[in-house]
Amino acid sequence: MKLKVHFKSVAMRWFFEVFLIVLVVVTVFSVALSIFLRSLYIERVQTLAEEYAFEFKALEATNADSFRDTAMQLTDVFSYKNKIEVQTLDAEGNIIISTTGFEPAGEKPDEFEAAVKAENGVADFRGKNASGESVVSQTHIIKSDYGTVIGGYRWIVSLKETYKRFWFTLAFIVVAALIVLGICAISGVFFIGSILRPVREISSAARKIAMGDFKTRIENDRSDEIAELCESINDMASELQHAEEIKNDFISSVSHELRTPLTAIRGWGETAKMSLGTDEELVSRGIDVVLSEAGRLSGLVEELLDFSRMQSGRLTVNTQPIDVSMLLKSTYDMYTELAAKQGIEISYTPPIQNSIVMGDPDRLKQVFINVIDNAVKYTEKGGLVLIVQTRAEGCVQIVIKDTGVGIPSADVDHVKEKFYKANKTVRGSGIGLAVADEIIKQHDGLLFIESTEGVGTTVTIVLPLYEPPADVEETAKDEKEDGEANG
Repeated sequence: MKLKVHFKSVAMRWFFEVFLIVLVVVTVFSVALSIFLRSLYIERVQTLAEEYAFEFKALEATNADSFRDTAMQLTDVFSYKNKIEVQTLDAEGNIIISTTGFEPAGEKPDEFEAAVKAENGVADFRGKNASGESVVSQTHIIKSDYGTVIGGYRWIVSLKETYKRFWFTLAFIVVAALIVLGICAISGVFFIGSILRPVREISSAARKIAMGDFKTRIENDRSDEIAELCESINDMASELQHAEEIKNDFISSVSHELRTPLTAIRGWGETAKMSLGTDEELVSRGIDVVLSEAGRLSGLVEELLDFSRMQSGRLTVNTQPIDVSMLLKSTYDMYTELAAKQGIEISYTPPIQNSIVMGDPDRLKQVFINVIDNAVKYTEKGGLVLIVQTRAEGCVQIVIKDTGVGIPSADVDHVKEKFYKANKTVRGSGIGLAVADEIIKQHDGLLFIESTEGVGTTVTIVLPLYEPPADVEETAKDEKEDGEANG
């Protein structure tokens, strides 16, 4: 038997079902956090820039004549020149003065036209300036009372330092994500290893058990589900070992049971053949022995066939109303002579009234023969076998009690199991009681065994009494009354 186990599939399943999910979650979270922080940093820069350039809002109170002079004054006294740059724009959007002290000519902000068209006169810009530096800027349009553009101002901030801080934060996020993934990977490797090691041991043990080594056991000091699995496999191995031992004993016992009558048949057959015409008495005795042993052999084969039918669910009973007392009495009569020869007293106490049950006469007699035969077989010379039949509460109770060797307490609960023999020194296949118990169950009855080693064994069989339908009872009553009237 070849057992294939793919350990890699466990690791691959963990990779696809756990690690990849963690990887996707960590990646999505890191990207989302990076985007959020980038927007937060730029938004913070814009907020600070608006606060720094707030004093230039004074230009909104000017007119075309005072706009330039006011812009010059505000530029001169601006106190955040090292933080941001504020540019003053003319009505065309050209830069006329800057807080940096430079006066670029003809340079028009990209967002100027958008600010002019905007309802609130404000427009933002984020990108690269003429020198290629990343900046963020905002243009405010100043209008006259008549709604005409008289100029504007624009603050502009370099994002170089902001991006530096952002990239540093992003690097920290990436490192943190890698650490999380590393911890997940390492813990996963150790976790999978902690599973695969016992699984390999279980697999190895299973291979040995599958090859017939039922003594194999799995050493385990865990206390989780794998420990339970190991314990279950160990229990299974113990049961298989026990079943194997019982099976071997059964084969040995059956072989002996078959060999004994065959040896007698062959021996006495040859003896009878050689004695033909010379010793008719010996020939007659030999034939009697051959017929007796052939009957014994036939009974054993029938018992094996019944056991096979029981195992496959084909053991059936053909029930009919019968008087169980008559069956029990005929079985008792079969063993009176045998018991007398062995020096055993056997007695039968019949019930006061007939006990009608719905049963198969052949199968029930088979049960009675099996139980009484065991009682006689395990009772020594001078012993006693009692058979008592009583009625109580809608059932018939048959008690077969002997004063034989008894059954050890450890074996009492197992004697009805297939192949089980408590006493291996006495003839028998070990399946008779298993078949008998199954037959009684099919009659809706019960079979109990009580025994004390050295004292004896008591077998109790309980069968439900037959209750004929009401119309049948009425018919029988009418027929009885008619008979009495005619008489």
